[in-house]
Amino acid sequence: MATYTKPSGDELSTLADEAKTARAHISTPKGDIVLTFYPDDAPQHSAAFIKLARAGFYDGLKFHRYEPGFVIQGGDPSGNGTGGPGYNLDAEFNERPHIKGTLAMARSSNPNSAGSQFYICLDDAPFLNRQYTVFGHVVEGQKVVDEIRAGDVMTTVTIEDAQEDKG
Repeated sequence: MATYTKPSGDELSTLADEAKTARAHISTPKGDIVLTFYPDDAPQHSAAFIKLARAGFYDGLKFHRYEPGFVIQGGDPSGNGTGGPGYNLDAEFNERPHIKGTLAMARSSNPNSAGSQFYICLDDAPFLNRQYTVFGHVVEGQKVVDEIRAGDVMTTVTIEDAQEDKG
């Protein structure tokens, strides 16, 4: 099993800075989802997601959770909601609201237990505000998000520079 480490020091600074213009591109058999990051609000979570995506961590993983009108969740190498990258991230709770399309990190009851599992809101979920780290938002493919079900695969997760978008 590959060893993953959370970004720290210069690597954290560099990745958080990259996250300002980066987009995550999740390819699924149902279509593509494009996400933007909030590195000013959640630098460690944004950087960790980018680092894991570049390492191929998410490629081939399934969305293991689908709660109608609430969230889809993925990023667990165990496929059942119990796995992670081998480290925990400290909470970066912020004022970003949980609205449809919000990207946030899942965690256990310990606020500092997030790792690789993320969720995307299918609808507004204000009761989650300031209790989970919001670190991005869907900018393309919300229709795809709405069609994802438990068991659907993330074929690839890549990081692109939004400044290089085809225009």
